[in-house]
Amino acid sequence: MSKIAFIGTGVMGAAMAGHLMDAGHDLIVYNRTKSKTDGLVARGATYAENPQKAAAQAEFVITIVGYPKDVREVYFGAEGIFKNDCSGKVLIDMTTTEPTLAQEIYQEAKKVGAFALDAPVSGGDLGAKNATLTIMVGGDSETYEKTLPLFEKMGKTITHQGAAGSGQHTKMANQICIAGTMTGMTELLAYAQKACLDLDKVLNTVGGGSGATWSLANYGPRILREDYSAGFFVKHFIKDLGIALSEAEKMNLELPATKGAKELYEQLADKGFENDGTQALIKLWWPNGHRPE
Repeated sequence: MSKIAFIGTGVMGAAMAGHLMDAGHDLIVYNRTKSKTDGLVARGATYAENPQKAAAQAEFVITIVGYPKDVREVYFGAEGIFKNDCSGKVLIDMTTTEPTLAQEIYQEAKKVGAFALDAPVSGGDLGAKNATLTIMVGGDSETYEKTLPLFEKMGKTITHQGAAGSGQHTKMANQICIAGTMTGMTELLAYAQKACLDLDKVLNTVGGGSGATWSLANYGPRILREDYSAGFFVKHFIKDLGIALSEAEKMNLELPATKGAKELYEQLADKGFENDGTQALIKLWWPNGHRPE
């Protein structure tokens, strides 16, 4: 079994780290809010005071944090991973971040004799809890093959997309698609409610036909239960769409639907719902998420 440093034990990370512990791996954990590591420590994980100390004794280092600035701090900061002798370590960033940052980490790792993969995930809190995440990997094929047994403990659909940064580019493509399915689902419900339809029947019917999507199946029922807890935060989705639009601009590519979705989510955040789950988009139509009578 491997010694793994796991940095970032929030909504997604805690469940992912738990699966690695279930498989018998020895974990060293760090999170900016220490209390979020308590459950893992109670199960036998070792707590480290900062990313540098977490990574020091590990063969594999997995990071899944919030924003690109957090990734940069974790890797390049004063108490960051690269402050260690990283020779031989495998560094795996599973945060959704900028492809250029993934390439920067890869190049720095190569310089110091380490190996790096960018491996963002899709599937939300349910995918993390059930170990059914989709994992999109960029980096060298040999490093991917070495790390695949760990990925298989956390996910179901795992694909090596190509060179460093390819995992992040694939995640951007995923988020562009999700932008469409989330806006479509919320407008579907807003329309069906105005038309005085039975919303449970509508979800079952549309979900059984060509309108079926993962978003509809997983988030539609949550909306009807008025459950807006975060499987994936609004604020993080805005971040992702911003990265996607920035990357598209570099390629001289217009993405008007994605731009429109980002603007809707920014309206939602401006109303104070940035820490809700992405299904809270319905609150732009239903005040505070309560279904109108």
